[in-house]
Amino acid sequence: MAINQPVERRNIDRRLFLAAAIVFPLVVLTGFARTYYLKTFFHTPPLSTWMVHLHGLLMTTWVVLFFSQVRLISLRRIRTHQRFGFAAIGLALLIVFVGFLIAVHAAKFGATTPSPVGIPRLAFLLVPLTDLFNFVILFSAAILLRKRPADHKRLMLLTVVNFLPAAVARIPIPSLKALGPLWFFGFPTALLLIALIIDWWGNKRMNKVFLIGTLFLISTFVIRLAIMGTAPWMRFAAWLTSWAA
Repeated sequence: MAINQPVERRNIDRRLFLAAAIVFPLVVLTGFARTYYLKTFFHTPPLSTWMVHLHGLLMTTWVVLFFSQVRLISLRRIRTHQRFGFAAIGLALLIVFVGFLIAVHAAKFGATTPSPVGIPRLAFLLVPLTDLFNFVILFSAAILLRKRPADHKRLMLLTVVNFLPAAVARIPIPSLKALGPLWFFGFPTALLLIALIIDWWGNKRMNKVFLIGTLFLISTFVIRLAIMGTAPWMRFAAWLTSWAA
């Protein structure tokens, strides 16, 4: 029995991350199909700038990279996985830089896909900026813990979940979109909790890094909702967007 337990745990890990590698691209495709991937078929407004095209390309590359890295590990191609990991650092820097510019520009001038109904653009700016902040924290931790595979891969999983609200908010189901933050933050939260429970159950112990990262990510969903409409944030957002050209 003791001999089989590590094998069972590896199988559970493999299935969990394979499921994530399949589900996340599908959610992203569903959310951005009308406004990006299949916009020609839906006749949606053109993207406003070339930077938006670049942003879409970078984020798509991150999702593809996550899928590829999960696949490489399952095939035991560790060296190739590590090489892609070094390339991911450069990609991450571009994601943060371009994402920041796009977020500030959209807050000042508007975007092809507007912010949720009832949330002013300046208030909503906190959402993408927090996404970028979370990404920096989680990805940096994943790099620092790259020699601890169990922690590293769970942190990388969190970097993908961190970006899901943007796709979830764009899924074209009016009844869900009407729920606003309850939907686009609630769905990723549910996925996180399910993954955490499966991981805990399968490994018979709680991975502390995964737990801390999950609680951190969920807390930022709540905190930004509490802050985004406050006078201090609106003043800061107005100052920040005043630099946008």
